Amino acid sequence: MNDKMNMVIILAAGKGTRMNSEIPKVLHTLNNKTLLEHVIDTAKSLNPQQIIVVVGYKKNLIIEKFKSEDLIFVEQETQQGTADAIKYCLPETKRFNGNVLILSGDVPLIKPETLKEFIKIHNSNNAHASLISAKIDDPTGYGRIIKNNYNQLIKIVEHKDASDKQKELKEINSGIYIIDSQTLNQIIPLIDNKNAQSEYYLTDIFNFIDEKDTSIFRVKNNNEISGINTVVQLSNMEKKYK
Repeated sequence: MNDKMNMVIILAAGKGTRMNSEIPKVLHTLNNKTLLEHVIDTAKSLNPQQIIVVVGYKKNLIIEKFKSEDLIFVEQETQQGTADAIKYCLPETKRFNGNVLILSGDVPLIKPETLKEFIKIHNSNNAHASLISAKIDDPTGYGRIIKNNYNQLIKIVEHKDASDKQKELKEINSGIYIIDSQTLNQIIPLIDNKNAQSEYYLTDIFNFIDEKDTSIFRVKNNNEISGINTVVQLSNMEKKYK
C-alpha cells in the first residue's frame, strides 16, 4: 500500500473534567483555533478518503462547529474507553480495506511530517498495527511500552495496571496508532474491560497481534504528543506554540 491513509479517526468524545469547564475539552482554543481544529487540519493534510470524528459530551456543539467540513460524526454513547469509541466506528471501517490512523482530539501539536514518517515506517514493516511512542522523564499516568529482547512491542500496560517494575519504564504510548482495517474489525469486539478502570482499552489490541506484525515509531520532539487535560497545560502549550 502507498503512504496515503484510507481513513482517519479522531477521538473527541470526552468532557475533559479537569478543564473545569462546561465546554467540551476539544473546543478549547490554542492560538485562536480549537484543539480539534488543529487535529482536523493535520488529518486533512494527509488526504484521507474519510475522516471520522467520535463525539459524545455536548456532541451538538462540536457537530455545529464543524458542520461545513467533510467529516463523518460518530457518537460514542457509552463512554467506556478508547476501544469502546472505536467500536462505534466499525460500521464505517468495515467498508474500507487499508490503514486507519487514530488520533486524539486533545493532542494538537502533532505535525503532518511526523505522521507521514510514521505511515512510511508502518508500511515498510508490513505491520498490522503501529504506534507512536516517546521517552519522557516523568511517565506518570501514561501507558508503558513493554518490549521483548528484539525491541519488538509485546504490549502496553496502562499506569494504573502497571507493576512497580513496569512503572520504572520511561517509554510511553502517545495514543496515536495506525491499524489496518481488517485487524481493527476483527479484534475490537474481542477486547474486554478487565482492568483497574473497567474500561475497554484500545491498547489491548496489541495483546492479540504477533510482535513481528507491530512497529513502534518514537517521536523526536515530545511536545508533539503532549495532550491537554488542564487549563494550566493549555496555557503552557500556548507558550510552546509561540
